[in-house]
Amino acid sequence: MPLADNFTKLLIRGLLAGLIAGILAGGVAYVLGEPHVNAAIAIEEASSAGGHTHGSEEAPLVTRDGQRAGLFLATSLAGLALGAIFAVVANYTRRITSMAGPLLAITIATGGWLAIEAVPFFKYPANPPAVGDPDTINQRTLLWLATVILGLLAVTAAAAAAKAVSAHEFLSVRIAAPVAAFLVIVAIGYVSLPTINEVGDDFPATLLWEFRLSSLATQATLWLVLGLAFAFLTERASKEVEIAKKFAVR
Repeated sequence: MPLADNFTKLLIRGLLAGLIAGILAGGVAYVLGEPHVNAAIAIEEASSAGGHTHGSEEAPLVTRDGQRAGLFLATSLAGLALGAIFAVVANYTRRITSMAGPLLAITIATGGWLAIEAVPFFKYPANPPAVGDPDTINQRTLLWLATVILGLLAVTAAAAAAKAVSAHEFLSVRIAAPVAAFLVIVAIGYVSLPTINEVGDDFPATLLWEFRLSSLATQATLWLVLGLAFAFLTERASKEVEIAKKFAVR
């Protein structure tokens, strides 16, 4: 059945689902990502050791142990923020679709992952600490934001195309239309945006791609768990309402 709860309940549900997703994503980042971050930092320190004396080195503002502890805090806060946004989107989307609540939650999570993670990642994939010119960080940040906007436009176009052909008799058309709309928008954006490659030839390719895959896995976990947790909580709420109605009738 479609989402029927008020916005306050949806918001609480989104925050809870987001917190669960954030904690689990933090675990994935810690297990898969931290070893690659450590390896990248070791390469960066080794390459800069020749140009600095031991006495001139400045201690980092946050130690690696502090960064590891902050990792879970960061992913939890990110999960809470995404959970709140997720609830707002679900509250709006339910007004324009009759999709069942759990399916709607998974659909929104898939669209969010595509727009905010997948589209930016395949244009400007994440780099470890030892990669990237500090002087271009502002440019890279703006370009990443541009790809997020591109992803949102592509997902919106796909949703509009799906709605436009929802009554078509052929299933192949109902599938192909949103996929084609998404790919066309993304392709145009990818061609229009500049390419950035600041990875040095001496940086280990295996380490680079393992870091990128761990980053992708972390974000995939965040969105997947967010969607599934929201769907589960929605189904649970529906069951509780059905049970309450049965007891009320008796």
